[in-house]
Amino acid sequence: MAVDEPSASGVLSPDRADLVLGDDGAAIVSVETYALAVPLKSPIADSTAALTHWTVPVVEIRTRDGRVGTGISGVHAGSGLLCTVIDDYYAAALLGASSEDVIGTWNRLYWLPTHWIGRAGVVHMALSMVDIALWDLAAQRAGVPLWRLLGGTPDPIEAYNTDAGWLNRTENELVHDLSSLLDQGWKRVKVKVGKPDPLEDISRVRAVRRAVGDGTTLMCDANQRWDLATANRMMPVLEEVAMDWVEEPLHADDLEGHATLQRATRLDIAAGESIYSYQQFASFIAGDALRVVQVDATRVGGVTEWLQVAAHAAARGLRVAPHAGDMMQVHQHVVGTGLAQSPPLIEFIPWTQDAYVDRSIVQDGYLQRPQAPGASTAIDPEARRNWQIRGVGTARVS
Repeated sequence: MAVDEPSASGVLSPDRADLVLGDDGAAIVSVETYALAVPLKSPIADSTAALTHWTVPVVEIRTRDGRVGTGISGVHAGSGLLCTVIDDYYAAALLGASSEDVIGTWNRLYWLPTHWIGRAGVVHMALSMVDIALWDLAAQRAGVPLWRLLGGTPDPIEAYNTDAGWLNRTENELVHDLSSLLDQGWKRVKVKVGKPDPLEDISRVRAVRRAVGDGTTLMCDANQRWDLATANRMMPVLEEVAMDWVEEPLHADDLEGHATLQRATRLDIAAGESIYSYQQFASFIAGDALRVVQVDATRVGGVTEWLQVAAHAAARGLRVAPHAGDMMQVHQHVVGTGLAQSPPLIEFIPWTQDAYVDRSIVQDGYLQRPQAPGASTAIDPEARRNWQIRGVGTARVS
């Protein structure tokens, strides 16, 4: 005999009588999800994926006073899965609660029964969307941009550009595209590596260094494509061309391999795009397995967990340079909000700028701090009309 699955919001969940209600205006009255497929100007590829669109899952949390907090993520695929977690498991635990109880809500959602099937990946990324929406609401209620609410300074933030070093470009195209960025004022650029033949990677990174000169900061990203043996063979060449860091050289869960590689090279190992929790970051940091902490607010549990990871890393003298699955919409607020020895740095990828009401402003390689209240996540209505994905979320389109 078939039976219905018990409700995850009602079984083994914290007692809703313990909810922090706050003032009437802050009470959550609705939770709506949808997703956008934002087209890229041209197809791109790294060592693991080839893309023509970037997908932006969205949650909009409305409060009784009429405010709307928007939480976002960024994925290659599976946007419907993130929306389903919010719709089927988180929404019931949010309705009637205070949007001001950000950390309390984080803990309540984290310890729902979904915890046992998703301390990382889809479930945790859905939590990040809700958390970002609540921080967006908090900054709106305070009447300030989120970075100011978090104690950041108004100073411009240096950025590096990831949008020219793709593996689907020929070597000549790669050199041309990266050289064009320098003409636009960029001083830090990243190139993808991880070709099936490492000799091709070697030729490409040497050609790029010759083209951009010694005065340009150059990073590379293997997107987990190498094993330890391949990475060890590549390191002398990457040292030769003076890479600033080597990003995701190995499988993201291979702490021992990252630590072994970091001990063997004078270059900094960078990782974080595929690390989903404070606890996992703490283990990598304790194991001296990375020197550049690329914590992403859309991969860990939103702004709340991002701040915890960044503080932990900075206190140990490591660089914090977030991966930007959100295309930096949220990260432009959180970078530079804590004490650190190294200056803040942010990744610039312009793919989804047209999706937002408040677009990022970068001039000569420096991000200008946003000025509108909130987290800069509100979706432009025209972008939603043009790019909303059919059949995804509660706000469905036919």
